[in-house]
Amino acid sequence: MIQTKDVHKQFANYFKNENLKPYLYLISKGLSEGHICLDINTIDFKELEEEGFSKLISTEELRKQELVSEGSDYKPLVLWKNKLYLQRYFAYETQVFEKIQNWIQTEKEWESVRMEELKKEKIRIEELFPSSSTNRVDWQLVAALTAVLNQFTIITGGPGTGKTTTVAKVLSVLYHLNPDLKVALAAPTGKAAARMAESLKNLQHIDSDTKLHFESLEPSTIHRLLGYQKNSIYFKHNAENPIPHDLVIIDESSMIDIALFAKLVNSIRPETKIILLGDKDQLASVEAGSLFGDLCMAQPKLNQFSSNRAEFFNQFISNENQKIPVENTQESGHLLFEHSVELQFSHRFSDDEGIGQLSKAILRNEKDSILKFFNNQDGRVEVDTNYSEEIFHDFIKGFEAYIREKDIKKAFEKLNQLRILCAIREGEEGIYILNDRVQKFLQSKGLIHLDSPFYEHRPLIVNTNNYELGLFNGDIGIVRKDEEGVLKVWFEGADGELKSILPAFIDSAETVFAMTIHKSQGSEFGKVMVVLPQSADIPLLTKELLYTAVTRAKEKVIIQGSKEGILTCAERRVQRGSGIMDRFK
Repeated sequence: MIQTKDVHKQFANYFKNENLKPYLYLISKGLSEGHICLDINTIDFKELEEEGFSKLISTEELRKQELVSEGSDYKPLVLWKNKLYLQRYFAYETQVFEKIQNWIQTEKEWESVRMEELKKEKIRIEELFPSSSTNRVDWQLVAALTAVLNQFTIITGGPGTGKTTTVAKVLSVLYHLNPDLKVALAAPTGKAAARMAESLKNLQHIDSDTKLHFESLEPSTIHRLLGYQKNSIYFKHNAENPIPHDLVIIDESSMIDIALFAKLVNSIRPETKIILLGDKDQLASVEAGSLFGDLCMAQPKLNQFSSNRAEFFNQFISNENQKIPVENTQESGHLLFEHSVELQFSHRFSDDEGIGQLSKAILRNEKDSILKFFNNQDGRVEVDTNYSEEIFHDFIKGFEAYIREKDIKKAFEKLNQLRILCAIREGEEGIYILNDRVQKFLQSKGLIHLDSPFYEHRPLIVNTNNYELGLFNGDIGIVRKDEEGVLKVWFEGADGELKSILPAFIDSAETVFAMTIHKSQGSEFGKVMVVLPQSADIPLLTKELLYTAVTRAKEKVIIQGSKEGILTCAERRVQRGSGIMDRFK
């Protein structure tokens, strides 16, 4: 056998069947790129020839291969509707589909009862969603009513559209109906979960009883919710031992890969409600799958309701101009119909200027709108095609604030006021070189001393989960001395309290003046500098990547990138192989 360093060819070569090797190579390569399966109809024959695969059997011959099934037999490969899977990933996708199907079938038994309950809560709902003078549909209200009626609900929307506010109002209604309601708040990262809980606690115009319930909510990572077990791929909670909650709310759902998604839904009882929150336009998970985006895109249009459901919802809307219009009504047999609501109005960004306008232009690939920002006329958006050293230094001077701040909690606030976001790790525009540039600049100012890996004031991001210490992938810490002069790494807990850990216990971490755009998901910063590779010929450059980076900024974003690279991002969309959309048709 010819030896190769290509891991995908190594995988293919484990199998003796020569007919399957090119397919196995493509499946393995696809998984590394985030695809759940291989679409037989989109195979690049030229790529196969370049990799030394000269023969490819037909789809019908593929079905007849001994190691291939159509899903009913337990074989290594599954061919389903011209999509070829490794058996495990087909099983994950099947579990997700069947669980959602079961939730939706279950809720039909309770629909009329829940409608009556909502009618009794009409005054409370009108107080939670007071009428305004605007003429746009109150999709927050529609999403909240949908979540109370349904067992399974998706609420999607960009930054500032009010996903957390909507959930707070859903909880206000549900707690009033059932004060003993057991609620789980979770997200892929500890930071995202903590931010959701903090947002709930800080919301205005929520009654005191609901606020008391919010105080008792304990946010967690999905791994912790499921019950991580050391040295095991299995969790404590599963189909046989489900989690005991009545309602599960998952934030930043776009970050969840197919394997974790399947394990999550399997651990939730049929009678438990689940609400998935996220931004369908954000980057998908690092691992295989783009489940949240696929579920949102499974229907041709979101925010469509039957005339009966729209009429029911409109009872709760006094302003005629805010009611669901006729163009948002239709009849549909799609399984996800009336289960996904998109919040469309951003309270943070205007669609007509600044970050909001740029982010929309990126998603819609509106080149003329994007090019307007190259003139730097908008104070909230700056485009630097020259990769100016002066602009870079002006930005990183901001890191001085957290270093000079003696109060550690306030230092975290100031550190989170700015961040450099990169598409890549290696190279001039990667996180390693940029972190090094920042460190050398701060050292030249006498603000830090690079005398040890855990130098004082070093900001770092944890790369692994450590359940014993309560540290999770993506947690950010600052190295500071304690009252006795001992260097420790300080972290903010999910409850907002500080905790410190000796550096020796930190298994894997890296400096985080600059971080990857993928790692930044679930975070917000006052000011962001996005540094793109100078070469536009990099598959990573997509509209989801640039949109995610730009929308991490609340006040200002600076993009260092070539004109070609920025426009390429807006043109290119992430395409991940998946069969979940076909299953729901």
